[in-house]
Amino acid sequence: MIKNYNSVPTPCYVVDRDLIKSNLKVLDQVQKETDCKILLALKGFSMFSLFPQIGQVLAGITSSSLFEARLGYEEMGKEVHIYSPAYQEKEFDEIMTYCDHIVFNSFPQYQKFKDKIKNNSNKNIECGIRINPEYSEIKTAIYDPCYENSRLGVTLAQFKEDELEGIHGIHFHTMCEQNSDTLARTIEVVEEKFGKYFHQMKWINFGGGHHITRSDYELDTLINTIKHIKSKYNVQVYLEPGEAIALNTGFLVASVLDIITNNMNLAILDTSAACHMPDVIEMPYRPEIIGAKKPGEHQYTYRLGGMTCLAGDIIGDYSFEEPLKIGDKLIFCDMAHYTMVKNNMFNGVNLPSIAISDADGVQVIREFNFEDYRNRLS
Repeated sequence: MIKNYNSVPTPCYVVDRDLIKSNLKVLDQVQKETDCKILLALKGFSMFSLFPQIGQVLAGITSSSLFEARLGYEEMGKEVHIYSPAYQEKEFDEIMTYCDHIVFNSFPQYQKFKDKIKNNSNKNIECGIRINPEYSEIKTAIYDPCYENSRLGVTLAQFKEDELEGIHGIHFHTMCEQNSDTLARTIEVVEEKFGKYFHQMKWINFGGGHHITRSDYELDTLINTIKHIKSKYNVQVYLEPGEAIALNTGFLVASVLDIITNNMNLAILDTSAACHMPDVIEMPYRPEIIGAKKPGEHQYTYRLGGMTCLAGDIIGDYSFEEPLKIGDKLIFCDMAHYTMVKNNMFNGVNLPSIAISDADGVQVIREFNFEDYRNRLS
C-alpha cells in the first residue's frame, strides 16, 4: 500500500521501492540457486530511475529497439541484449555500440549483418537466433508468438543448420504471464525439435513471460528446468522477464472528475484506459482498485471511464461502500508494468506524473506538459 497518496497530484503512477526490492529478492534466489542470468525486459518496465537498484541484482537488460538498448546501456551499464523481428541498416552501427548480444529473427537477417558484426573491433558481440517451436499455451492471440503464420522466430522447417557459424545462442519466447509448469512443457517441445543444436551453443535464452514473482509461482519447477538445460548442454541460461520485476509494485492514483447517470452510475476520471493503461483494452482485463469490489458486491456500483472522446475508453465496473464524490481519489493496483512503456497522448491528454514511494514518503520524479505533447508532432 502506498503512503500519503492524498498528496499525490493526479493522475500519477507511483512505484514502491520496497516492493521492487521484494521482487528482486525472489529473482536473486533463482539466479543464485541455478547460476542463470536474469535480464530486465525494457518492453515491460523501463523506469530508469530504478535501474541502479535493479542493476544491483540482475545481469542487465534486454531490448527490442535501438532506443531501449541505448537507455539500458546508459542508465544501467551492464549486459545489453537486443532482439527485433528485423533491424534497420541505418541503425545497426549504433546498435553495435550498445549491445553485447544480438538475437536475429531469421537466418537472412543474420547473414545480412554477420560480416558487420565480425568486423566490429569495438565490442565483442555474441549472436543468437530466435526459434519458433510452434508450441504455446497463450490463449490471447495478440500475445501468442507461436500462432499460425507467426512472423516471430525460425520454425524447424526453416532452420538452417549449415548457417550456424558465428551463432552463440538460441532464443525462444513462447510465454505470457504464465507459471513454470508451462515452461517445463515448452522445454520438452523445444528440446525434441531443436535440442540437437544446443550442444553447439554457448547460451540458451528462455525469453520472457515468466510470472516468477507471483505468489503462486512454482519456483522449484523453474529452478529444476534451468538446472536440467545447464547440465545437459553445458550452456548459460538467460531469462528476460519484464513484468516479473515490476509485478504488483506500482499504483495509478486518479481522481473523479464528474458523476453522471445513464441507466447506471457513471464516473469520469482524470485517467484513461486508452491513454494510460492500454492493456485494459488490448488484453483485455479489469484492474483492481483498493477498497472497491465487483459490481453489486458493495452497495454503490459505477462504470469508470476516461476523459477521452473514445467511446470505448472504459476501465470497468466497480462497486464501493460509499457513493463516489467528485474529487475522490481511486488507487488502481499493479500499474507499474506495461503502462509507462505503452501510454500515449491521444486527444492531447497529458501523461500521468511518475513518483517513487519509499520509507521517506512519496516523491514525484517526473511531470509532463504541453511541450512533451508538441514535440512528438510536427
